[in-house]
Amino acid sequence: MLYTFDLHMHTHYSADACSSPEAMVGAAKRRGLSGIAVTDHNTCEAVEYLTRKGLIRPDGQPVEGFLIVPGVEVSTADGHLLCLGTTLPYMKGKPATEVVAAIRERGGVAVAPHPYDRFRAGIREEVLDDLDLAALETFNAAVSFKRFNREASDYASRRGLAATAGSDAHHASAAGISSTAYDLQELSLAALLQTIPKGGSLNANYLPFSEAMKKNFGNWFRIFNPKPKEKAET
Repeated sequence: MLYTFDLHMHTHYSADACSSPEAMVGAAKRRGLSGIAVTDHNTCEAVEYLTRKGLIRPDGQPVEGFLIVPGVEVSTADGHLLCLGTTLPYMKGKPATEVVAAIRERGGVAVAPHPYDRFRAGIREEVLDDLDLAALETFNAAVSFKRFNREASDYASRRGLAATAGSDAHHASAAGISSTAYDLQELSLAALLQTIPKGGSLNANYLPFSEAMKKNFGNWFRIFNPKPKEKAET
């Protein structure tokens, strides 16, 4: 059965994002997705929050028919790297090879996002060649220039890597705009992680102009982004 996921999105636990974890989940459900990956920048706080709220189960099973995949987007020394399926300690600035090893040790999979985007810390090809990746994000809805996605797709083809598509949403209104569908025997974290390296069907849509502007303003004016309530009260 086909299940559709947005494997790259950020909650307000990322400094440049604005929406709560619940808002991202609600928006993805309204778009008809089967699940999302929470991949905040260099923090797993949203994953911990959603686990406390009972929206992520430790056994990797969905909650009310919706699967939230734990993850994080690490700013490695070589560029950004998505960890899917597990959490990591703070690893910002570590070599990409070290981060990939940590992901695999914890049972997750590593996916390189927007690798050819020169403006958004994509991992360069000479580093990608040595990484044990499960897949490559060949379509990023928020990529700086469309040709960067084409270059990523060409590289994945040359290397025989599975492709993913993600929204890279920083606001709930962009959640699920781009996604990847997988044929799974069941909706579970284990089934998804086993299937990501085999590839899925890409639902490749770019962010509308209004959404792209919202994301860019979030990057430039982070001071205006709301802080997580739990943080503000501590």
